[in-house]
Amino acid sequence: MTDRDDHRRPLSRDQLRTRIAGEFRDMAGLSLTLPQASRLFGLETALCERLLNELVAAGFLQRRQDDSYERTG
Repeated sequence: MTDRDDHRRPLSRDQLRTRIAGEFRDMAGLSLTLPQASRLFGLETALCERLLNELVAAGFLQRRQDDSYERTG
């Protein structure tokens, strides 16, 4: 397998969750609706929502009354 082939493999669920958390960690004050997050991360809406909700359940993100997601604390 070449590096090029490796680059094309889809990310695992854990890798996607880590990537999403990293974006929220790196961009202070980031607040995204589900459609915005889905576009930013290049994910299907249902998968993106599951990953965001997992980060909410872990206490890393919170879902606001306007249905946007932002980092806790």
